[in-house]
Amino acid sequence: MEHSLSPYKPSKAATIYAATTGLIVWFALILQVSISIPAYMKVNNSLLNAIIQILSFFTIQSNLMVGVCLWTLLLKPSNALYRFFSRGYVLGGICLCIIVVGLVYNIILRNLWHPTGLFKLADDLLHSVNPLLFVIYWLIFARQEKLKWTQSLNWLWFPFLYLIYTVIRGAIINYYPYPFINVDKLGYSQVLINSLILLIVFLVLGLLLVAVNRIFKTRTGTPS
Repeated sequence: MEHSLSPYKPSKAATIYAATTGLIVWFALILQVSISIPAYMKVNNSLLNAIIQILSFFTIQSNLMVGVCLWTLLLKPSNALYRFFSRGYVLGGICLCIIVVGLVYNIILRNLWHPTGLFKLADDLLHSVNPLLFVIYWLIFARQEKLKWTQSLNWLWFPFLYLIYTVIRGAIINYYPYPFINVDKLGYSQVLINSLILLIVFLVLGLLLVAVNRIFKTRTGTPS
């Protein structure tokens, strides 16, 4: 049965955790941007193109969502942005994206390059540390708002639109941020197959998140 949700008031521990984790996330993002812009500009990219290139990575977009979400949750519960980002389906969708970032990178992409120095620090934070920290927040501190199974389908819109954007942009500039969607090397047929597999992964993980949410909610006895 549908009901209106009262403003969620986080505990002191949740606030401290969100502030600290948000600081780590923003540090990683600022570090990545600050060291990547000079690297891109060395290969004849303008400042604007370098920024667009960095923002075109799903990793960066997902970490940005995490950073904005966590620090928005430091606002007053009456704030409209707070009410939006504290909703279960929003937190769940962000959690899904950052989980996929961690899994895809550490299972598929990690061995494709071997960063050193500050690049390695940013790499580990963005792909391993930040996903883990946000999952912990979602499990322990997020409002136990019961999610619907159909929500896992709604969560597919963001990666679906990202894939379309990436393929179109790649066709224009002849650059693809990830090898499994590189049309120049794989062709459209294989990229389509890879994209469908990736969306299925999103769907399966999304269903798993809903299942975990419903189990936790049942145990805590939160009303529907």
